[in-house]
Amino acid sequence: MYLAPRTLRPRTLRRALAAATVALLATSVGCAPQPEDKASAGSSGSATKSCAKGKLATKTSGKLTIATDEPAYEPWFKDDKPANGKGFESAVAYAVARQLGYDKSAVVWQSVPFNKAFAPGVKTFDFDINQVSISAERKKAVDFSSGYYDVRQAVIALKGSKAAKATSIADLKDLKLGAQVGTTSLNYITDVVKPKQEAAAFAKNDQAKSALKNGQVDAIVVDLPTAFYITSAEVTNARIVGQFENQGGTPEQFGLVLDKGSALTSCVGGAVDALRKGGTLAKLEKQWLSDAVDAPVLK
Repeated sequence: MYLAPRTLRPRTLRRALAAATVALLATSVGCAPQPEDKASAGSSGSATKSCAKGKLATKTSGKLTIATDEPAYEPWFKDDKPANGKGFESAVAYAVARQLGYDKSAVVWQSVPFNKAFAPGVKTFDFDINQVSISAERKKAVDFSSGYYDVRQAVIALKGSKAAKATSIADLKDLKLGAQVGTTSLNYITDVVKPKQEAAAFAKNDQAKSALKNGQVDAIVVDLPTAFYITSAEVTNARIVGQFENQGGTPEQFGLVLDKGSALTSCVGGAVDALRKGGTLAKLEKQWLSDAVDAPVLK
């Protein structure tokens, strides 16, 4: 009577083992994302270690190489000397450096043309700071930090001119407008204003300013703080016509530019986040950009 159960016992055991194996496999499949989570956590941990102050994998060991264009314009820099710590972007650059564990003596400045900073290709700098707006298109070629400044674009025209009387975007459509090549300023002309005449694109803001003074263009578009500086110190017979609203509901932001896939991106982004959270960015903005407070909005 008990032989049958004994004969069946190995089969039962095999079935139990098979069922357990299937259950185990199902559990493994159901938990497939877990190894990724662990890997992600490990990568985050290694990222934290790689952000050890003053010990980043920089272009030159123990140094932080920061790039900007030449000339370095006010109010972003003072006296065309990025290394003096004066001007909003110079001050931000050194604040980021300190946050990363590099004092002023460990910072090396490099001159890189505006367009080249975010063009495809390996970079010679650790990060670039030069009023470069963060965009999806540029992110295809380079990495960006978190935004360090929310910016709007503004229109400048000579006082007494037809352009100076503009109060809306429609009023700008018949004008000859200009801006620096590769900038969001130029994008605002082509994508927002959509003028009847093709926009003039200049290699440098200095050329755009000269074109405005010489009557080659009716108005130029630059970021708002630059517009305030130009009209107060450089082209004093010009005025700010107005500023554009943010497009798409999100503010345009300047970001630090890094190599695509740079090991420093998370560290530099974290440094900017910490400076914003701690109030340093707001303090520097108030110190260096306090004059750039308001202008009529063009709709």
